[in-house]
Amino acid sequence: MSLTPLIAIHLSAALGALVIGPVAFWARRGHAAQRGADQRPRLHRAAGYAWVTLMLVTALSAIFISDPVVPNIAGFSAIHLLIPVVLGMLFLAFRFLLRGNIRGHRLTMVWLYIGGCIVAGVFTLAPDRTLGQLVWGEWLELIPTHQATQPAVPPAPERLALQRQPR
Repeated sequence: MSLTPLIAIHLSAALGALVIGPVAFWARRGHAAQRGADQRPRLHRAAGYAWVTLMLVTALSAIFISDPVVPNIAGFSAIHLLIPVVLGMLFLAFRFLLRGNIRGHRLTMVWLYIGGCIVAGVFTLAPDRTLGQLVWGEWLELIPTHQATQPAVPPAPERLALQRQPR
């Protein structure tokens, strides 16, 4: 498997969300301790919007990625069930925020980070999955890739004859 542009977008957005999520969580706590409650934490908001954008890109690009190795229905495997979950939880988090339910917003975002970034990342990077084969097999060469597990095709006899002739 090679790194297609779609997989590169999906992987980049997912890794970006994995990194930016804790920044958004930290910024809210850091600003709350340093500033008054009436001021808005700019870093939390900027990191939050960046994280939401990356999660949207990750979820929407996942629609078009299929893994022929695992059981699927019309190209969709069990991990694709996270797409509507992520979109629904993002909607719910913003709804909580608009209604002033900060606790609901915080809990929704934390659970979305845990489920959408960490748990999904573990399942997606499993060695038998497409992205797992790409990362662990082709990039890091820690496990054999699917191509390496297939028997090698012996060279054609005429090529061997040509290679053995002295010049």
